[in-house]
Amino acid sequence: MRLAIGVPTFASGLSMMAYLYILQNKAGRFYIGSTSDLEKRLKHHLGGHTPSTKRLGPMKLVFNQEFALLAEARQMEKWLKKMKRRDYIERIVKDGYIRHKRL
Repeated sequence: MRLAIGVPTFASGLSMMAYLYILQNKAGRFYIGSTSDLEKRLKHHLGGHTPSTKRLGPMKLVFNQEFALLAEARQMEKWLKKMKRRDYIERIVKDGYIRHKRL
């Protein structure tokens, strides 16, 4: 398969429509991730096929936000994980959106 120059690909992080999502387990622990295919990614998490969430037990989707580019979603994911503030993540889930200037 040949790709045209300048065409976004999944591997490049430039694919169209991407999602940042937050999962929560019964104990209240959060997992933050990003993907270009939210439905497929959730099946992986909920099916126990993802090592990072498998150990956390059953998870449920509590938040997701759409981004134009996967690179933007990944940048926001990295920022949230670096912050390590449970109160801010709880606020995002409660409000339904991320209060942050565009990265």
